[in-house]
Amino acid sequence: MWAQGHSHKVTGMSVRLRMRQALPEAMRARDKTAVSALRATLAALDNAEAVPVDEAALRGGAFEQSPVGAGATEAPRRELSERCMIDVVRAEATERLEVAAQLTAPAHADRAAQLRAEAAVLLHFLDSAWTGPGTGPGTT
Repeated sequence: MWAQGHSHKVTGMSVRLRMRQALPEAMRARDKTAVSALRATLAALDNAEAVPVDEAALRGGAFEQSPVGAGATEAPRRELSERCMIDVVRAEATERLEVAAQLTAPAHADRAAQLRAEAAVLLHFLDSAWTGPGTGPGTT
């Protein structure tokens, strides 16, 4: 597996940045498991930054009053703390492990193994993740 031979345990580097740097390496190594896990989790991080859109804004107004120009329709995004990013990555790994545990039929053994391998890739990034207040042993 790709992640076993690669270390992205750089002090001070966010889990997202380490995952973004690992993605092209996994692609070059043709590690489908790592690529799948990293892409899905990076998308989950992006989604976690999304700000809820006001329903009135969805209805919009007159076409003539619409914003014009590059980036005119961009919405501000939240900035996730390192702790929040770690929580998202942990949730993605946990979800894969839970689904794998439910796939008990022999016909699903390959899919369960795939999910466990993806979870292992994600957990690899948490091994060296930020260990600030509230993240030590015995905390949730």
